[in-house]
Amino acid sequence: MDALGAACLEVFGHAPTRVTPLHGGDLSVVMRLRLADGMEVVAKQGPMVDREARMLAAIAAAGVPAPRVLGQSGEVLFVEALDEVRAGPGHWARFADDLARLHATTGGGYGWAEDYAFGPVMIYNAGAQDWPRFWAERRLLPFAPQMERGLAARVERLAGRLGDLLPAAPAPALLHGDLWSGNLLATRDAIHLIDPACYFGDGEVDLAMLHLFGGPGPGFLQGYGALAPGWELRRAVYSLFPALVHLRLFGAGYRAMVERFLDATGT
Repeated sequence: MDALGAACLEVFGHAPTRVTPLHGGDLSVVMRLRLADGMEVVAKQGPMVDREARMLAAIAAAGVPAPRVLGQSGEVLFVEALDEVRAGPGHWARFADDLARLHATTGGGYGWAEDYAFGPVMIYNAGAQDWPRFWAERRLLPFAPQMERGLAARVERLAGRLGDLLPAAPAPALLHGDLWSGNLLATRDAIHLIDPACYFGDGEVDLAMLHLFGGPGPGFLQGYGALAPGWELRRAVYSLFPALVHLRLFGAGYRAMVERFLDATGT
């Protein structure tokens, strides 16, 4: 019996009778399973699924929709299977409230108790004395050693300027951490947050990621509320991090995105 079947038996007492691959396979293996008793669940296999389970629990504890964790065995995490629908204006209006609720859940400082990873790219979450230092040391500078020298120098210059560009002490909001459209799953009732990479930081980080490959639907911006002046510049700083992740993971095709965000910061 393979590891997936053994994990199903351990957690549910039933083996899977049908296995359907789901999107998300670039960095992890995600499947929808039908078990012998007719129950359907989603299984995710990877070395950090225990950390993901704790992140999903933190989101749910904040009162924000997320798949319910059903169990774990080794490197296999089981969560409830959700039936996806197309998001409409009502979904986005509620999601604005839910995301604001997530960000109103605050921690005692920046970062997270555990590091995380996007595939082979480590995400360092150790705390720092202030927010610009956290963003420089945990989100930008770790990429510099693997970059072409000219591009790395620009990232390093920007890191040195963050004290002038970012707030020193924003409320340490609970962040999803990877809030692009592919990590939003709409059901009949609400938009659920999936595949989190949680930590505590400036809530504008999630908004930057939400707009990286498009943007939320109608009703979201009005519901979430206005941002403080200067958000356009901060969004470029925050968007640079996922652009650097994509450059590392997927190669030179994302260099132009990295340079665009560096240009927007005047670096």
